[in-house]
Amino acid sequence: MKTVILTMFNGLSSAYSLVNVVAEQIEMLLQNGEEVSIIVTENCPDSDRTGIFADERINWIKLPHNLDGEPIKLQDYSDQELPLHDTFNQEADFLADQFAKAIEGNDVCIVHDILYLGIYYLYNVALRRAQKKLPQVRFLAFSHSFPLKRPLVVPPERSGRFTPMDNTLYVYPSRSGLAPLAKQYNVPEGLCRVVYNTTPLISGCCEAVRKLDRDFNLLDTELLIVYPGRLSVGKRFEKVAALAGTLKQTGEKTTKVIFCDAPAVEGEANEYKKAIRLLGRFYGLDDQDICFTSEHGHPYGFPRQGVLELFSLSNLFICPSFSETFSLTTLEAAQKGNFLILNESVAALRELGETLGAYFMRWDALGDGFRHRQQYSNGERAYYQKHVPIILRRMREAGVCRAKTMVRTRFNNQWVWKNQLEPLLLEGTTKVKTE
Repeated sequence: MKTVILTMFNGLSSAYSLVNVVAEQIEMLLQNGEEVSIIVTENCPDSDRTGIFADERINWIKLPHNLDGEPIKLQDYSDQELPLHDTFNQEADFLADQFAKAIEGNDVCIVHDILYLGIYYLYNVALRRAQKKLPQVRFLAFSHSFPLKRPLVVPPERSGRFTPMDNTLYVYPSRSGLAPLAKQYNVPEGLCRVVYNTTPLISGCCEAVRKLDRDFNLLDTELLIVYPGRLSVGKRFEKVAALAGTLKQTGEKTTKVIFCDAPAVEGEANEYKKAIRLLGRFYGLDDQDICFTSEHGHPYGFPRQGVLELFSLSNLFICPSFSETFSLTTLEAAQKGNFLILNESVAALRELGETLGAYFMRWDALGDGFRHRQQYSNGERAYYQKHVPIILRRMREAGVCRAKTMVRTRFNNQWVWKNQLEPLLLEGTTKVKTE
């Protein structure tokens, strides 16, 4: 699949929100092996190409913006009464030829706001003329503002913002705008589609987190648990794995656990990891549900900035630690909107958790110089199973936690690509002939 994105950008400043939308779409396309071209004006500086725009796989097409030695000047034709300037048709024909050459040979052309904005009306008309020469190309026309109210009378020379274009689907970032979008372009609502805008959850993170995502896929799970700590039995990593497994099995929730483990005695650490994985499997986790960052390029500890960024992605923090003086990681997890489950038997965790509104469970603990061993009347598995429905209900009721879970799982590039954008690229369009 060859896809070209028509933007006519003069620059790539991230302060312009549409630049960020296009960046995320390019990220999706490249991640999934698509051939990508992007059309900008000749005035768009190469020095602006940072982030995904610096990817060498992108084919950049710069279109000339001068005719007969004079720069083409865009005028805002939002006012339907404003007459077209004298050289409008000459400039539109020139740009139509440029568009046709740039778009030819692609399967799909993604158009951003060209058919919508009054300031782009010259591009709008030029693209419609170019489309007549491109019958094999399918167009996806994105609108990024609320659809316009269609005038009762649309003069032919001003019809570009209110009539359909051949072989085109019309795209809006929310379902609520589909009916108004269809009315604006006078097309059946069946020719309108939704593609959400996404937030750069991973691309804005440090390289350590980006690599971990490539290895472990951080966005495709309902429950994401991050637990940093030195890999020692006192931190009770195995209890995190056990509760996570019960949440997966009893709550029927896809679950992943990231242990940001700091150095310990190597021989003992390897044996402890085996025990953690074994207990995780016993309670319901698969091996691929557990990740130790020490096995992904960070044997001496995961970068602190990376831990904070992982907390911004995760939604559940479990701390069954045997002993704590003050849990800084609990504060960090709370600050990033995670639901907190703490060991009530540890006085410091109980004190902090009461302040933060944490959910409490009981595990073994050290207090007042004595070891307190927790006994479960019907066994530890039954104890976890009793708490799982309460935990999941509390997580649903916690507005911030619910919202960040939805953003991570639904408004991310992978979900939008698989469920919205890729189907559009593969979908045929019904011919709607313009008048």
